[in-house]
Amino acid sequence: MVCEVPRQRVSSYGVVVCDEAGRIQSFQEKPATEEALSQLVNTGIYVFEPQVIDLIPHATEFDIGSELFPLILEKGLPFQAIEVPFTWIDIGHLSDYWEANQQLMRGKLRDVHMPGTEVRPGIWTGLNVDVDWDEVRAEGPIYVGSASRIEPGCEIFGPTWIGHGCHIERGARISRSILFAYSHIGSQGRVTESLVFGRNCVDQDGNPLANVDGALDWVGDARDQGDPDDPK
Repeated sequence: MVCEVPRQRVSSYGVVVCDEAGRIQSFQEKPATEEALSQLVNTGIYVFEPQVIDLIPHATEFDIGSELFPLILEKGLPFQAIEVPFTWIDIGHLSDYWEANQQLMRGKLRDVHMPGTEVRPGIWTGLNVDVDWDEVRAEGPIYVGSASRIEPGCEIFGPTWIGHGCHIERGARISRSILFAYSHIGSQGRVTESLVFGRNCVDQDGNPLANVDGALDWVGDARDQGDPDDPK
């Protein structure tokens, strides 16, 4: 399957060149924008006849894009590109992953739905989430993963995705961000349009937001915090 992308993005993909009937004529692997012969790109979704397997050498590495496809063309076998109207986002770049998450949470991906249970309008949670929504300022869409803990006095503005096992301390403010599993945000935390994982915080393009390698004092691993109800 192929998908049409804006010309300024063709250099990130394998470009497919077809005739008017959709028969594939050639490929361009991540061509320069000015050299691209098409705006149709390879989505990585293929339908093969079983006989194609016979073209693949046994017990050796053989790349689909750079070896199998050229071989099919060389042998003159029927090879067709199909453009189907569906939402396709290549999340090979952090900015694309960010965009896919934003579209999911805003309900713009057809036939893809938010997980968990909608506990309030625009707020979904997994199992065993420890939070009193009457004590948290929250504006959806927001997803909170299972076994996460959000203390009273936090502010969360969507679209925000909070992975499972996270801990957000009183006073922290999260806005339009993605927190990976087991993220811990201290009371001084201010996370805006960022991705948090471990002790690192980066923007949508992967640029660290503070300190060396993006490490921040108020970001950590929730599994290192211990049990707050343990008297020892």
